[in-house]
Amino acid sequence: MPGTVLNQEEEKKLIMHAYRKLLKSIKAKMDNTDRNNIRMAYEIAVEAHSKQRRKSGEPYILHPIEVARICAEEIGLGPTAIVAALLHDVVEDTEVTLKEIHDRFGGRIALIVDGLTKLDGLYNVASPQAENFKKVLKTLLEDVRVVLIKMADRLHNMRTLGAMPRHKQLKIAAETTFIYAPLAHRLGLYSFKTEFQDLAMKITEPEMYGEIARKLQETKAERTRYINEFLKPLNDALKEIGFPYRTTGRPKSIYSIANKIKTKNVPFEEIYDLFAVRIIVDVPLKKEKQICWQIYSIVTDVHKPIAERLKDWITTPKANGYESLHTTVIGPEGRYVEVQIRSERMDEIAEKGFAAHWKYKGINDQPDVFDSWFDSVREILENPDSDTVEFLNDFKTNLFAEEVYVYTPKGDLKILPKGATALDFAFSIHSDLGYHCTAIKVNKKLVPFGYQLQNGDQVSITTGNGQKPTENWLKMVVTGKARSKIRSAMKEERRKQGEIGKESLQRKLRNMKVDFENNVDILVKYFGLTNRPDLYFEIAMERIALSDLKNYFEVDNGRLVEITHKEHEKKPAPEGDGLSKIKKDLVKPRLLINGESADKYEYSLANCCKPVMGDDVFAFLTISSGAKIHRTSCPNATNLMANYGYRVMKAEWVSSGDTSFVIDLKITGIDKGPGVIERLTHSISTDLGLNIRSFYIDGREGYFEGKISLLVLNKNQLNVAIKGLKNLPEVSTVVRIED
Repeated sequence: MPGTVLNQEEEKKLIMHAYRKLLKSIKAKMDNTDRNNIRMAYEIAVEAHSKQRRKSGEPYILHPIEVARICAEEIGLGPTAIVAALLHDVVEDTEVTLKEIHDRFGGRIALIVDGLTKLDGLYNVASPQAENFKKVLKTLLEDVRVVLIKMADRLHNMRTLGAMPRHKQLKIAAETTFIYAPLAHRLGLYSFKTEFQDLAMKITEPEMYGEIARKLQETKAERTRYINEFLKPLNDALKEIGFPYRTTGRPKSIYSIANKIKTKNVPFEEIYDLFAVRIIVDVPLKKEKQICWQIYSIVTDVHKPIAERLKDWITTPKANGYESLHTTVIGPEGRYVEVQIRSERMDEIAEKGFAAHWKYKGINDQPDVFDSWFDSVREILENPDSDTVEFLNDFKTNLFAEEVYVYTPKGDLKILPKGATALDFAFSIHSDLGYHCTAIKVNKKLVPFGYQLQNGDQVSITTGNGQKPTENWLKMVVTGKARSKIRSAMKEERRKQGEIGKESLQRKLRNMKVDFENNVDILVKYFGLTNRPDLYFEIAMERIALSDLKNYFEVDNGRLVEITHKEHEKKPAPEGDGLSKIKKDLVKPRLLINGESADKYEYSLANCCKPVMGDDVFAFLTISSGAKIHRTSCPNATNLMANYGYRVMKAEWVSSGDTSFVIDLKITGIDKGPGVIERLTHSISTDLGLNIRSFYIDGREGYFEGKISLLVLNKNQLNVAIKGLKNLPEVSTVVRIED
């Protein structure tokens, strides 16, 4: 009850109600030991968190109880995971130790809780978020319940994010979009993935989220009527299959609708496949495939199919275990409808993901789709040379949403991310095959290493012992495993070359009669390098000539001393009467960063998203260019906040002064012949009173596409400009361009 002050007795009732709700949600079989463990974990957590509150003001214990309920009800996990979920924050936030948990509940639950406990003292690493996530994934390989509980924890945090400060909401939403939503997809937790994306969008793009949510609500009755009309002629025909079935109709997620509006450049009203119809049949395992295809035949007899939109994930399941038959048909009124056909078993796997897949493991003659994925995660984790940000990006490429199916020369199927290359395939078979790859044939024809694989390709690899990876190979691969292995091989080669450079430097300093250890760091600093290995490598590559050291340094009592040359003093360029400086300050937009004047950070507006006065923004502290002000919907925002959240700061507009902001608009519409350019420029310059900075337009075959750069004072003026252009009869879409 956020915002409501409760007395002690009322809080006890609230906590007990949440606990009873958890117990009712448990579907798994339990014995007395399980029940006692859950009760004991609950009592320990209540006591440990008794003095803690969430940002909303409610008792903190409600969070672990709700995480445990999500694990039980929405993922289908059993008593071990429920106990661990109840205890997941006690070691991190309270006096309870891991040893106490081990003594009371055993090693397995202690292992899971340890995996869920954040590491301390991470402020000196490149990305604390990535380092903590790396720890979770290491434990994932020992017990997958760690990451499933982590997903439940994140879902509850996202559902209750409203009480957090805005800048923290943005960081958590970015992390969720960057890593948790793709991970949910990879583990088959489709409902989690959808909710993660929707809740993150609600924070990062509240206006667009609110508009789509409102329109979905307004059209709900119409959609229900249409789905009933669509299913009416199907229901009689479906009775012929002789097995119980059920049908559901649901709208696409707000996030996916928004994505379609952006990518297709169409308004909400013109998206035809706003919803999907699902037909779920209760059928024995051995008849699943036959009956699903029979239902497909019935559906396409009743409604006209679009042949190229058929997707068969029953014959070849997705890499995350997802099985279903998808087709798109033309329903009443000429509208497109996606139909998903699956069995009850397939539906449980689709909804509960890995947890349900584990339940059915080994009963349907399919290879375990997760084993090879776990192997690839293990290989990335075991790379000692990978820094945390590299690791997180490598891992993220393993969470691909779209797939390509290719074959080895023996006909074995390999599933890779869409966009994967022939060289990715070589590394996916075996690291050594990738390292020593000299030539690749696809369908018996030689192809470049960077050839993008297509469904059905058969790939064979030729190797040679003399071959080794080069830096150029990194541009030819997309998978985390390949990138990690190439970088590892290059670092090993760099280390070997560095050893040669180090030996050369030792000899040189010995000849100069100076101590190696006392002087090597002086050279690192002088040449502007980060560390000693970089210095050794530069020497080995002959980019630093040791013979020139005598020109830069003299020896004084066994130490290198830099030779200084007196330089002429440079006088600053005259600024005239000082008006230029005043003018520069006048037109700079005024902001606060973390509540202080942004001038303290030498800030500038980011070119990637070009924020304007009134946009929702944040500040990102760069290493060398001060603070950059980005829009929260910037294409780079998710990556910056997820990987470098500790460098993200709260930013607020104070005033724009006399600043004009440059924004780019993409305009499409119907080319009605002469006069289009005149009407567009008249609308902008005369009707709206805005200055045009640049204008490009291309018209062909009754269609035009243009890009216009405008100068605006703030977001309100931008919105008026977009609305005014949309009102022109020949204009179809107006979209703000983001790089």
